Amino acid sequence: MPNRIAFQYYRIKQNVRGHARKLAIHTISLEIQAIYVSLSIKLLVMKKKEPVPLDFVIDKLTNSILNTISGDSFETEIHRLTIKDLKKITNINGWNFNWKSELADNSKEIYKLTIVNNSDIIQGLLSLTIEKDHVLVNLLESAPFNIGKEKLYEGVAGNLVAYACKISFQQGFDGYVAFTSKTKLINHYEETLGSVHIGGQRMVISAKAAKLLVERYFKT
Repeated sequence: MPNRIAFQYYRIKQNVRGHARKLAIHTISLEIQAIYVSLSIKLLVMKKKEPVPLDFVIDKLTNSILNTISGDSFETEIHRLTIKDLKKITNINGWNFNWKSELADNSKEIYKLTIVNNSDIIQGLLSLTIEKDHVLVNLLESAPFNIGKEKLYEGVAGNLVAYACKISFQQGFDGYVAFTSKTKLINHYEETLGSVHIGGQRMVISAKAAKLLVERYFKT
């Protein structure tokens, strides 16, 4: 379409003179502007990513995280992810999502879960967006060594979800948290988190369930 308009513009310049020429050129210029505005809008819509269906597993709801070998419980802390942290969070190291891209998105808040006094080892990551009346979980991922039958720690995913609920309370949203689930895990999240399936693949954690999660993981 832009090529056709440009061609018309060229033809008019060659064949039309005087006032009629100026009027025709102005008209074509407006058409070109309208087309590029339309294309820009379409590109923005195309760039807007569809929500990623999440597949984190709530292996156990603890009050921290639990070492699967020793059975010891370890207190955790959650801080914002930094650019420096990205060196360790790569596909080569077993991470599935593009956390560099998440961190670069200013509309999102990215958090890391670590064990107290051992902040160099990231146990899990969380990407949030603060919406008008709830917190949206964009991504949640346990560290590669905390996934599967040979995982080192249990309770990581539950800890991160509870933190999302905590932020929701802090924002005045009564703990409401939403996320998109893979279809096969909808029942799992209903049973483990007390979340509600509201249609499609969207899940919501309401005030009562959120309060229980926050009270389990956070003393204050």
